[in-house]
Amino acid sequence: MSQRRRWFPPRPHTKRGLALTIAGGALVVVVAGFALVYFVIFPTSSPAPFALTTTAGSTTGVSVSSTQTTSSSSTTTGSGGHWTIASGSQAGYRVREKLAFLPAQSDAVGRTSSITGGATLTESKDGVTITAASFSVAVNTLKSDRSMRDEKIHEIGLESDRYPKATFVLSASIALPTSARAGHVVHASITGVFDIHGVSKRETLPAELSLSGSTLQAVGSLTFPWSEFGMSAPSIGGFVNVTEKATMEFDLRLQRA
Repeated sequence: MSQRRRWFPPRPHTKRGLALTIAGGALVVVVAGFALVYFVIFPTSSPAPFALTTTAGSTTGVSVSSTQTTSSSSTTTGSGGHWTIASGSQAGYRVREKLAFLPAQSDAVGRTSSITGGATLTESKDGVTITAASFSVAVNTLKSDRSMRDEKIHEIGLESDRYPKATFVLSASIALPTSARAGHVVHASITGVFDIHGVSKRETLPAELSLSGSTLQAVGSLTFPWSEFGMSAPSIGGFVNVTEKATMEFDLRLQRA
């Protein structure tokens, strides 16, 4: 009866082969250790996506679409006039990180409240129309739950040291029905020009809006390939990468000027 031979990895026959084997093993240990520290010992804690803050009984949804901005006469009482960014506004990014083929269990999220800008509303018997809006976000103030990540996006990906601001300018008016005045949720398509990483793109994105008393709130997000705004997906230390798309999200709260 022939004796079954046990299989073992071939031993390297040269000093160079031995060195490469040791280096390869060391690399595996380093990657595993980095993954353990980054994903297990210090796991990412992702904030939930932004959501409207609605009052009881005001969660009815109404869908509207943007229309090309035109000048028209309308009364400017009640909700009409200029609105500016108020306390509680935030904007930021959301991406899924991964180590090689191993995705993280949650998203990497960075946010800032350093936002300026405002919107102009006109009011008529048919409802309220947002005729103009522009906002600027200081992306060089974005913070996440990892200082390492925050430091890196100043130099790679978003490159916020080189491009410290991202802006948005509304290019199509948004007509809100009369029910919006009571704080009902309005589902709208918002069209405007985003300037991110020094690249301007006209985009249309879904958003939710509510108008209640002296507060106008708009929540939405835009998901795009990194290359669309001239960016490359960032990598931290060559070990932690991100997926092919990024999401820009916002929670804008405005008050009458």
